Amino acid sequence: MEGSRIRVLLVDDHGVVRRGLRGYLELLDDIEVVGEAENGLRAIELSAELVPDVILMDLVMPQLDGIAAIGRIKTAQPEVQIVALTSFIEEEKVTAALEAGANGFILKDADADDVAMAIRAAHNDEIHLDPAAARILAQGMRHRTDRERAEHLTERELEVLNLVGKGRSNKDIATDLGITERTARTHVSNILGKLDLQSRTQAALYAVERKLVQD
Repeated sequence: MEGSRIRVLLVDDHGVVRRGLRGYLELLDDIEVVGEAENGLRAIELSAELVPDVILMDLVMPQLDGIAAIGRIKTAQPEVQIVALTSFIEEEKVTAALEAGANGFILKDADADDVAMAIRAAHNDEIHLDPAAARILAQGMRHRTDRERAEHLTERELEVLNLVGKGRSNKDIATDLGITERTARTHVSNILGKLDLQSRTQAALYAVERKLVQD
């Protein structure tokens, strides 16, 4: 149905990339491209004006880069989900984008189906990472010994972390555990604080790496 389509804003300084993304996404029944921006400043303006569900955000752009734009948009519009889009994987950029508030990271040469999957996952408050980005984050966490703090989590927080590790959204966690979505969100926030992690994605990888995800 028209009203249920995911409203997407495309942000990239290359017109050919935007046209390619739009051309594919407009073929899908559940996704609608509502606007395009050529830099971070314009992305902030259009996000405030259009209030999209999901933004595909290039990271390297003139005037204001994607990482800075992600941070500003998430501060002003925390409900807007953002998937970082880039031509190459760098640990610094992956970490910075996720810490700024992105909940997805894909490469520009990803299959069209992967782009659509990332958009849908973001819309459902789920995580979608390019495999190379996931490996980088996992390696970075293995190199930090100060994060071995799972013993400080309560039994309920371990249950929530288990579900985060499975990629479940706050809404799904609330349903599974019989709690409110706000309570689920609070548990996730407490988990990040106790584990010294910056993002839900890092928490999911932490859970998987330390075999805290149960069937």
